[in-house]
Amino acid sequence: MQILQAAIPSPTVSVVHLGPLSVHLYALCIVAGILVALWLTDRRWRARGGEQGQVGDVAGWAVLFGIVGGRLYHVVTDPELYFGSGKHPLDAVKIWDGGLGIWGAIALGALGAWIGCRRHQMDFAAFADAAAPGVLLAQAVGRWGNWFNNELYGRATSLPWKLEIHELDVATGKATRDAAGHAVLLGYYHPTFLYEMLWSLLVVAVLLVLDQRRLLGRWQVLALYVMGYTFGRFFVELLRDDHANRIAGLRVNSWVSILVFLAALAWFLRNQGEPRSVAVPEGAVPTGAEDAEETPEAETPEADKPDADKLDADKPEADKPDGASADSASSVEAASPVSGDSSSTVDEDPSATPHGPRRPS
Repeated sequence: MQILQAAIPSPTVSVVHLGPLSVHLYALCIVAGILVALWLTDRRWRARGGEQGQVGDVAGWAVLFGIVGGRLYHVVTDPELYFGSGKHPLDAVKIWDGGLGIWGAIALGALGAWIGCRRHQMDFAAFADAAAPGVLLAQAVGRWGNWFNNELYGRATSLPWKLEIHELDVATGKATRDAAGHAVLLGYYHPTFLYEMLWSLLVVAVLLVLDQRRLLGRWQVLALYVMGYTFGRFFVELLRDDHANRIAGLRVNSWVSILVFLAALAWFLRNQGEPRSVAVPEGAVPTGAEDAEETPEAETPEADKPDADKLDADKPEADKPDGASADSASSVEAASPVSGDSSSTVDEDPSATPHGPRRPS
């Protein structure tokens, strides 16, 4: 009796045909990752004081540059896959067949985001800190595309969570079949795509918690994202056994992980003690408020203005200031006819004057 082995199955189909339309599941995973990143980034950007819709304005630049950068990195680091005898250079543009280098995607994607922020007058540091967890979440979702393509697995293993890998025909997007019609199984390997996905989700959770507690300053969310991802990626690369160029015995991606981690660590320490990045600094005038401040207040019609003398007369005597009583007394004296004889002046009650009885001159 055959004993069933515990293993993670892999799909035997990577392309779904809908009439004349071919839908590559790898591409769908990339698109799903982008949508998740936009959703999370928009929430975090508005929590930093940004406006709704601004993330979408920048995302177009970042996504376009990121896809181009990811493909360029892959082609430049593995040129033998597309150029040379028996190779087809046009295959270098077929991103749906897999092959997006994360380093190139992040580098050129960041350049695109910077351009977008400049064009829309947005703070790039605040945008980068807001977007970092979403970008890493997109990477985690995109790793499922490698599962559909039966690619980027590790060395052979007999662990209970080993991954089935089939021989997949890239042209048809289907597993090759033997004479009995069964999908050809290449063997069982480390599911490195799953390791990287789980590690990425853990780093995303750490970033969200630390940032929510305001423990990370300006640029530090981005720096910690880079540090966290490259740390995990280095160990994942040690488990992989697929084709890759090497330098001094280490895969190129391993060296890149080390160098980028050290650069991110230096950047993180350099910004230690900086305030948390915000889209709108505290005390800044929101967009459109300048025009509102310049709008003159509508003048109150003259007929509707209250009579100051009437309001003053209606006040109780006790509520009037001493200066007001003195001015009133002076007004009465000024209004009285003076003939030069002091007796012709209006007699006043000595108790009503602030300085006692008036002395004769």
